[in-house]
Amino acid sequence: MGFATDAIHVGQEPEPATGAIVAPIFQTSTYVQEELGKNKGYDYARTAHPNRRALERCVARLEGGEAAYVFTSGMAAIDAMFRLLRPGDHVIVSEAVYGGVYRITTQLLPHFGMQFSYVDTSCAEGVRKALRPNTKMIYVETPTNPTMIITDIAAIAKIANEHNLTLVVDNTFLSPYLQQPIKFGAHIVVHSMTKYLNGHSDATGGAVILTRQADAEKIYFLQRSTGAGLAPMDCFLISRGIKTLAVRMMQHDANGMAIARYLEDHPKVKRVLYPGLPSHPQHEIAAAQQRGFGAMISFDVDTIDAARALLNHVKLCSLAESLGGVETLISHPATMTHASVPADVRQQVGITDGLVRISVGIEDAEDLIADLDHALAQI
Repeated sequence: MGFATDAIHVGQEPEPATGAIVAPIFQTSTYVQEELGKNKGYDYARTAHPNRRALERCVARLEGGEAAYVFTSGMAAIDAMFRLLRPGDHVIVSEAVYGGVYRITTQLLPHFGMQFSYVDTSCAEGVRKALRPNTKMIYVETPTNPTMIITDIAAIAKIANEHNLTLVVDNTFLSPYLQQPIKFGAHIVVHSMTKYLNGHSDATGGAVILTRQADAEKIYFLQRSTGAGLAPMDCFLISRGIKTLAVRMMQHDANGMAIARYLEDHPKVKRVLYPGLPSHPQHEIAAAQQRGFGAMISFDVDTIDAARALLNHVKLCSLAESLGGVETLISHPATMTHASVPADVRQQVGITDGLVRISVGIEDAEDLIADLDHALAQI
């Protein structure tokens, strides 16, 4: 079946007892057993429930994985994935990684004996040089948040396979509609489903998609043991959002390109970071491994005062954390999503005080351009 067909039908079959086209929300904490030791596949909502299993089937199919497990947030999913490691293990991480990932890999997981190095993963040779005898995993964001650096997934997968490492790719910025890392050799894919998979800014969730049975068994053990599995209502909302993922991503992609071109031509914009522009240093790699370029754009207006003037005068664009919703969200990474990253590290990886990140929604592009034009005029 095609992608859009799978997004609508896998895990979202009519409810068998009544024929309801939309399966109900199983808002229950426990399940009555038929007799001692015999149930109908469920015993307690922490361990599993029908809405969760349905969503997991769908997400696994869309990413091309063997199994998927969903969690209360993207960070809960990422934390569970890192728990596949053991004390003393070393991980290579994309250097401009999301602030929440930087926080747990510098302030939390090292307390449990894990080691992390931050590398420009767009340079395969740099990844090779960062390898250690105890390296077990390579964790890649592509594009990176918010610097929009592209990593050649196949090139890094080759390194991972040569050294018996696990390659993990965060695919949140593009969704499985625009990029499927497993096709290029990734072993694990993670998502903040809060973003494009849900798409409506009304639920939080995370996913870990696995290609290997041993990893899947460990992630499921973690999900049911720690109680971090996603609740029925959130599973229902995200499943509903996924039904329109294909059509939403087509509009996001078209709008993203229109806004990027507008910003690139604006005299008050110092630089635009968007893989869809030929000026992007990894434009050709992005074109080769992605179905489109998406709707995440970062652009630099030079100073924090200029960024403040812009952000305080947008009207249609909403100044807020998060991304991937049908509405356009705009933010200031240095003081919002990446505030936990030390200033010197932010400067080193290109997260300047004048950098603005925009998650372009599916509104009419001309209205978004008019709003940005008005706000840029205030600088």
